[in-house]
Amino acid sequence: MSKGTIPDFSSPDFHGLVARLDELIAMRPGGRDGFGARGKVRTQQNGGYRSPFRGRGMEFDEVRAYQPGDDIRTIDWRVTARTGRTHTKLFQEERERPVLILMDARSFMRFGTRASFKSVLAAKAAAVLAWTSMDGGDRVGGAVLSPSGVLSFSPQRSRARVLGFVKALADATQDRFGTEAAGAASEPRLAEAIARLRLTARPGALVFIVSDFHDFDAAAARELNRLSLQANITNVFIYDALEAATPARGAYPVSDGTAVATLDADSLAVREAYARRFAARRLAVETAARQRGMGFVPLRTGEDPAELLHPARMGRKPARDNAA
Repeated sequence: MSKGTIPDFSSPDFHGLVARLDELIAMRPGGRDGFGARGKVRTQQNGGYRSPFRGRGMEFDEVRAYQPGDDIRTIDWRVTARTGRTHTKLFQEERERPVLILMDARSFMRFGTRASFKSVLAAKAAAVLAWTSMDGGDRVGGAVLSPSGVLSFSPQRSRARVLGFVKALADATQDRFGTEAAGAASEPRLAEAIARLRLTARPGALVFIVSDFHDFDAAAARELNRLSLQANITNVFIYDALEAATPARGAYPVSDGTAVATLDADSLAVREAYARRFAARRLAVETAARQRGMGFVPLRTGEDPAELLHPARMGRKPARDNAA
């Protein structure tokens, strides 16, 4: 590819290297009820989940003695007649739960030995989450983390807005693809993206962070802890089989789509250090999730995100450890 040439990402040559919009649209599962609420929802928008706010909603909650200022239209005349004291009905207001998705498509995500790059798997996983949430009646928004920066989206319910978010997922996997990369040091940090997400997350929001967490440092852990105080978080840990397992002896050519390097696995020390780095990163994210009551879903390249991110599975721990 010559310098300055715009690649044709629709070409079969780019299958698995970048995500296309039509692929992400096809990820819409259909027939799902959404992720639902784990606990009561504390937002100010009307919607389909129960909240701790009492008022004139759709679901009856309880009857109590009438107090000055209560709406006379909610007086329970049967209980009033039976007890001789005026009683009023209380209702549980229904509030919606906004869903925020943070998808990572930075340069470290452009690696994979099974079916696709991690960045493509992350885009597909985020698309599944977005479509499922929209079909469940939730507002969908979030942030897209690419080599060029962080693009934020306010939660919206309309199909056109969600489609725009899904298109941004595809665009992020193509950002700076096939060009001379400026280097990971110039890319936005995960901590920065989580901090920005925290500014838009309302109490009770459902948050999914889809990343390989390669720069999950003290700052990122601190921002994640802060976000967990106001939102229900699920960390979708994207990884490749070659990262999880120490490679066998030999020399392995690796590429990010532009440059090519060699992974030398002949040295035992190199193989052991390689395995330790991945294990430590995964353990750090998994421990942070466990300590703060967050979800942790490992997702390996080559696996189907629609299956592993099914709403029926999201409320419990994965049935197996798919680290192999």
